[in-house]
Amino acid sequence: MKKFTFATDASFAYFQGISMKIFLDGKFCNERDAKISVFDHGLLYGDGVFEGIRAYNGRVFKLKEHIDRLFYSAKAILLEIPMSHAEVMKATIATIKANKLRDCYVRLLVTRGVGTLGLNPRSCKRPSVIIIAGKIQVYPAELYARGMEIVTVPTVRNLHSAVNPAIKSLNYLNNILAKIEANNAGVEEAVMLNAEGFVSECTADNLFIIKNGILQTPPNSAGALYGITRNTVMELAEPLEIKVTEPNLTRYDLFNADECFLTGTGAEIMPVIKIDGRLIGNGKPGAITQKLVQAYRALTQVSGEPI
Repeated sequence: MKKFTFATDASFAYFQGISMKIFLDGKFCNERDAKISVFDHGLLYGDGVFEGIRAYNGRVFKLKEHIDRLFYSAKAILLEIPMSHAEVMKATIATIKANKLRDCYVRLLVTRGVGTLGLNPRSCKRPSVIIIAGKIQVYPAELYARGMEIVTVPTVRNLHSAVNPAIKSLNYLNNILAKIEANNAGVEEAVMLNAEGFVSECTADNLFIIKNGILQTPPNSAGALYGITRNTVMELAEPLEIKVTEPNLTRYDLFNADECFLTGTGAEIMPVIKIDGRLIGNGKPGAITQKLVQAYRALTQVSGEPI
């Protein structure tokens, strides 16, 4: 495995005045020079994996867990990342430093690399690693205060026997089709069901409901992503004495929930107040949701790998 070294901040003097520095295969370049080949199978076929990571207050939140998941996704598609786990972590922090950021979103991609026009991955000799650090606003800020309306869409979640939903692959067309249906319905997000009709997740976020004080979220076996924010919320519930279960949920369960919210690295925790025209609870972000939001925000400010 090739070893990568990372330059200090002084090495970026050449890029003064350039808004963004991109990590591309062991080197930093400005965004105008960050290019991949049109023959990269990540572009041609969506053959690759990715992670979205957040930094807060000068710390990278759950960095190890995100890099763990990146390597799990890569292993699932027989993609060998040309860097070690420690090197990817170091490169992520270096990219944030290079852009002089303390609070940011990081998109980390590993593509299969350059190959032929045929889809056989054996034609790709060297995977590419790309790291981008910048700002993100997944949803309008006002929705966090008043809550979001979502709808259920016809596009179902990928079968485990087709493209396992646990793999964070560069091929997100399944999710994009559902997002288009949400757009057509005039809302920001959509609930996706699995082939059995159970709730899986939303297009980019995990989903939780609260019923009679119990926090419920679909199991991973229903097609839900192994969400890092999802897991964090479940951990935060314990000291708040909130019981957590992972049952199969139907639309009926969603409609009759007392509270509902979405979780994701980019979205953080987003309250939901209406599903398919049905008001959730009293139509405002619920008390338990708000407790979890406060606990999550407090945790992100003090936890993580220092930049």
